[in-house]
Amino acid sequence: MKIWFDILTPKQLLFFEPMIKELRKKHQVICTSRNYREVNKLAKMRKLNLIFVGKHGGGENYHKLNASIQRMNLLSKIIKKQIPDITVSLCSPEAARVSFGLGIKHIAFSDSPHAQAVMKLSIPLVQKLLIPWVIPKEEFTKFGIDSKNITQYKAIDAALIAKHKIQNKIKLPFNKKSKKIILIRVEEDQAAYTLKNKSKIIPIIKAVIKEFRNEEIVILGRYPAQIKFLSKTFGKKINILKKVVDGKALLTNVDIFLGSGGTMTAESALLGVPTISYNAVPNFIENYLVKQKLVKRETNPKKIVHAIKLLIRNSNVKNQKRAKKALDSMEDPFKKLVKVMKTMD
Repeated sequence: MKIWFDILTPKQLLFFEPMIKELRKKHQVICTSRNYREVNKLAKMRKLNLIFVGKHGGGENYHKLNASIQRMNLLSKIIKKQIPDITVSLCSPEAARVSFGLGIKHIAFSDSPHAQAVMKLSIPLVQKLLIPWVIPKEEFTKFGIDSKNITQYKAIDAALIAKHKIQNKIKLPFNKKSKKIILIRVEEDQAAYTLKNKSKIIPIIKAVIKEFRNEEIVILGRYPAQIKFLSKTFGKKINILKKVVDGKALLTNVDIFLGSGGTMTAESALLGVPTISYNAVPNFIENYLVKQKLVKRETNPKKIVHAIKLLIRNSNVKNQKRAKKALDSMEDPFKKLVKVMKTMD
């Protein structure tokens, strides 16, 4: 069987990587992506060969539209020559349209019904959808797929990422010996679902800098423009990472993680790192982790500072046990993928 994976983000690369390696043992697998800073660097680090087609459209609607149209055009020519039997994606709009146009069956994964623009462009065109069990099927049927074509798996996507092996030892970009390491992940600001010009993170960073000036504050940005802005705003007061790093390698060496509530927040929580979510984009996965007491949700800068103080002061043993129990209980979604693929022969 010939299987086409379209991989658009770092999360998607890490999520699909073990599936791709397993499928390549018996099948021919084609992997496409787009030119996107973190994906390009991460693919090289993970030694995963991708065919880069088109680019990320940035934050403006017109540029997103134009990049998507150009990418569909380029992909259609490549995929027409390859003619895969099945497409697998995390709701790639371009893969959905090209697969539909060329009559290729499409299996999609998603844990993000809040990404409404992407859901509207992809869900109506896929044949099967796989989702985490904590998200009701109704969150996706409203986009145009029958519930009988939705399969749930008992895991959150970050579990698969948290379980992956760190391939290369990295040189830590901070001094871990004498200071507590507070890692802050900047929120997404170029996705279609984000609120423009309403960044929550800047006042939070300012509050953390003021209170924890004797600790190591490390900022992990997403885009060159973000990194440039943060460098200009905060100068040498904080350690702004300019290189793409393996998230797990980084997380296992920090004392506190402060995230926007997305995949890295979930990964941190499942690794047993004391984790705070400033909930930039409310979602079912973050809500589940908060209920399981694996993530502390705070949006107010003063309350975040207070939460960090408590987490630094208190033992993390109980949290690590909870995280391990949760991670061990989660199944590998690859098994569900294989099962669904067999029904589409």
